[in-house]
Amino acid sequence: MTLEDQIKHIITNFDNTSSDHFLEILEQIKPFFKNSLISEYLQGKIQKIIDTADEIEKQQQCRALMPYLDWYLQGL
Repeated sequence: MTLEDQIKHIITNFDNTSSDHFLEILEQIKPFFKNSLISEYLQGKIQKIIDTADEIEKQQQCRALMPYLDWYLQGL
């Protein structure tokens, strides 16, 4: 499954996607952002989610980062 396919799957099936898988995908797309500030900001958000113990809170924080997946699909 390509990265694009995985992203489309997450977008259509977010509720059944683990936060760990979501974060793995974000890590994969992070280098594609042309602005280093965006990549650094995203890394901070990823680390905050990793540091969170509650899976429900992780899912909520991941949902807030869904636009990054859309941006990747749109060609950044």
